[in-house]
Amino acid sequence: MRKCLIVVDYQNDFVTGSLGFEKAELLDGRIANKIEKYRNDGWEIVFTFDTHEENYLQTNEGRNLPVKHCINGTNGHKLYGRTAEMLKESDKRFCKPSFGSAELFEYLKGENFDKVELCGVVTNICVISNAVLAKTALPEAEVSVDSTCVASNVDNLNKAALDVMQSLQINIL
Repeated sequence: MRKCLIVVDYQNDFVTGSLGFEKAELLDGRIANKIEKYRNDGWEIVFTFDTHEENYLQTNEGRNLPVKHCINGTNGHKLYGRTAEMLKESDKRFCKPSFGSAELFEYLKGENFDKVELCGVVTNICVISNAVLAKTALPEAEVSVDSTCVASNVDNLNKAALDVMQSLQINIL
């Protein structure tokens, strides 16, 4: 059996930075503990990084969400807190200019994971996007999202995203 944990965008700007919110900060210990368990069990851990450039406000996303965030090379782009301390040089990292990662999709397609679990932020944007990509890349794998390790800045959108993922046969833990 092969398992993979995908930590989605747990970056400073989504926790305490320009798009930060209180519920995101509360996830740090839970995500770090999950990483530690996966590492101790010998499973793979993958990180996604929301990644924008200085011209962010001129992009399609920037015009729709005019808040500069996760600019490559800034503190806001780095992982947050204890979760950041868990990152190892050998961990795969995917920088993504949009909600879902095409590179992550291609990577997962080439692997033979039996189980993929996602955690991180923001549930109704990047978590759901990458969960759907994981399910598409590995249709026979068990894809799950730990509801205690994800958050959105809007509670009803968090719940709606979890409900939609469950309807797509993504297990909600």
